[in-house]
Amino acid sequence: MAEINPKTSVDARLDTQRGRCIISSQPLDVQEAISYVGDDSAGAIAIFIGTTRNWFKGKVVTRLEYQAYSKLAIKTMASIVEDACSKITRSEHQAESQTGATSLIRCALSHRIGTVPVGEPSIVIAVSSPHRKEAFVACEQILEDIKKKAQIWKREYYEGMADEQAEWKANT
Repeated sequence: MAEINPKTSVDARLDTQRGRCIISSQPLDVQEAISYVGDDSAGAIAIFIGTTRNWFKGKVVTRLEYQAYSKLAIKTMASIVEDACSKITRSEHQAESQTGATSLIRCALSHRIGTVPVGEPSIVIAVSSPHRKEAFVACEQILEDIKKKAQIWKREYYEGMADEQAEWKANT
């Protein structure tokens, strides 16, 4: 994979009716995501925090680097959030008479770009819902869709290897 033009891998934010998407070169704020999705009608807030681990297939990972085509990636992220909000079905706990009640209340999706040291979050997904099942399902769906669709790429750097040997990884 060719190097991404650093001018295209920039901070971005997009607020929608059902969520907030952020691409940031700064450390991700997990508590801000939780606060954003909080709502008095939420019986659950599910959160996923993807962090940089220190190994991969027997190699010591020293850091990750994420690059993005931010202008397009932020729109893709927002589309993924809106898609989750429209597709997650109503819980069996929700009474039929609750017309207008939604399965998901609000979503927050943040992805880091640039260098992400071991132990730091590279992605934070927070979802509020009246019931836990929908929140968990939405977190997983959003994560899998980000890996498949978002214009964000990951490179792993390993101990004892020159930076030029760092490996670009497929989002799987």
